[in-house]
Amino acid sequence: MDQGEQNPESPSPAAEAFYSGAVGRITRFMPGLAVPGTVIAWRQGGFWTAAGFIVGCLIAYLNFYWLKKTVSALADRVTRSGRQESGSGAVVRFLLRYGLIAGAAYAILKISTWSLYGMLAGLFLPVGAIACEAVYEAYVALRRGL
Repeated sequence: MDQGEQNPESPSPAAEAFYSGAVGRITRFMPGLAVPGTVIAWRQGGFWTAAGFIVGCLIAYLNFYWLKKTVSALADRVTRSGRQESGSGAVVRFLLRYGLIAGAAYAILKISTWSLYGMLAGLFLPVGAIACEAVYEAYVALRRGL
């Protein structure tokens, strides 16, 4: 194969640049989904449901941010040192994240059952953002042929 010829299995530089921005786009989709979600939660269940939804969205956003930072740090450390990273720090952060969710759920449950429902719905914020990213990527791939 010539040096100028590209391997059919390797993505083009334009596609690689586009897909490498997925995490940033997902992070931007989250507030875009949280605002209308809060309005819907307020209209469907009232103030406490909307408040629970906001808390769930904040926890989900924070969890996504921490997860992104942890994966980035582990990848950097492994590529710099060439050895596998110990998982104990990641496990502690993982448990702290779920401890935060459990503590918030308990506190919210003491306020109102509807706020707990709202919080649980808000925790799905990254799922909605990832679905939006998948639709956007499919659109761009079909439109630009990436």
